[in-house]
Amino acid sequence: MAGPEQSGAGRAGLDRESTRRSAKAGELTLNYYEAGAPTPLGGGLPLVMLHGGGPGASAWSNFGPALPGFAEDFRTILVDQPGFGQSDKPPVVGNYFRFSATVLKDFLDELGIDRIHLLGNSLGGGTAMRFALMFPERVGRLVLMGPGGLSLNLFHADPTEGVKRLMDFSMAPSEDALRAFISTMVVDQSLVTAELVAQRFADATAPGAQEALQSMGMSFWNPDSYEDGLLWRDAHQLRRPTLLTWGREDRVNPLDGALVALKMIPKATLHVFPNCGHWAQIEAAEEFRQVCTAYLSRHVERPRGQGDPA
Repeated sequence: MAGPEQSGAGRAGLDRESTRRSAKAGELTLNYYEAGAPTPLGGGLPLVMLHGGGPGASAWSNFGPALPGFAEDFRTILVDQPGFGQSDKPPVVGNYFRFSATVLKDFLDELGIDRIHLLGNSLGGGTAMRFALMFPERVGRLVLMGPGGLSLNLFHADPTEGVKRLMDFSMAPSEDALRAFISTMVVDQSLVTAELVAQRFADATAPGAQEALQSMGMSFWNPDSYEDGLLWRDAHQLRRPTLLTWGREDRVNPLDGALVALKMIPKATLHVFPNCGHWAQIEAAEEFRQVCTAYLSRHVERPRGQGDPA
């Protein structure tokens, strides 16, 4: 089976290069991928997807295979967050979630996009939640996949198995260490191909990538910024309709991490994928697309001043 970078998107004629774009975001330049056009589903809002934060992660590695399916119903935009993929890799100022959310706001301003649906995986889930807290008027609905910062492990030890393997790679980068990390992402180990590991390792060791990963990681340990990353403490303030999605066998942000978020977010719904790890968009691809599309399709966009759209 091909790895996520090589599979999926080609089946609808949407390959990596044909969908690739770039745009300014304040002083930075972000790389992104775009396909599809607005439809009546979801009030016609674009769907922006934010990837996770592991070594070699990017918009395409996380969501490239999912792009054709979502593009059938939404204008779909996959963004390389700052420090990842082909986007600029500046030092992180403050906590990464707030830093990246601010850059995303500048990016949307550059594209002339006022409101979006926002889907984030892991690190991208934390950025998505912080964005919705900072700019609630710009978000229709949220989909958060095992989100960083919001996940609070009530029963599992910290750091989790996946985070330990991430730390191992950061201290001594190698293909073996990366394979061990990627193996914690999925239940189906056939997805962890030599091709996938080699591609992710190349991306993780590209110029500036390791420094960017370290800068991101340190923003969650720095005494001046780490508390800003504890998003579970702000969960009660999140007013946007929010779909929490989790793989039942997630070894990075385990399922018990969903419980506080489910209790505290006023408009939260939880969907759990069985026999699935941290990469629901890959390991449970079709069910993930169907669940997310059904949830987003219930959004009704109303003119400003006529109540809060839901």
